[in-house]
Amino acid sequence: MLGVFVDTIVICSATVAIILISGEYMPGSEITGIELTQRALSSQVGDWGGHFIAIAIFFFAFTSIIANYSYAETNLIFLEHNHKAGLNVFRLFVIAMVMFGAQADVPLVWIMADTSMGMMAIVNMIAVLLLGGTVVKLAKDYNQQLKLGKVPSFDVRRYPELHNQIEKGIWDKERA
Repeated sequence: MLGVFVDTIVICSATVAIILISGEYMPGSEITGIELTQRALSSQVGDWGGHFIAIAIFFFAFTSIIANYSYAETNLIFLEHNHKAGLNVFRLFVIAMVMFGAQADVPLVWIMADTSMGMMAIVNMIAVLLLGGTVVKLAKDYNQQLKLGKVPSFDVRRYPELHNQIEKGIWDKERA
């Protein structure tokens, strides 16, 4: 959440402030996006501003690709139980998509990125709805323990309906 806050509120607000203060923004102009940001920063801090933006965008893109790849591979390992052939096909797909993204038109890349993020949001919302009842039940138990002055703890024996969903021994005291 902190990353989203910093990116959306801090960096985006600073970027728009620099663009507006610089006077580089001209409605209807062909200059937009990164080029506009580079020109605006360069006009305020000197030529190094454009280089700084280029380097920052490189690291943002690189870390975004690595993070999203890591999330996806972790999920694939969980779903396929570490199926080697599936992982190799996935890795080839990722490399192909990175190469495609580097050469495709920017509007198409953004449309594809927005669509995939929307699909991930839908999947996550379905999971939230399916898990909602269990979460509410466990949260009530947690809050009740707090009201009684106890240090809240989870006892799987109080929830027999969860026995088939929890790995055996995961909540044993010896593991802690």
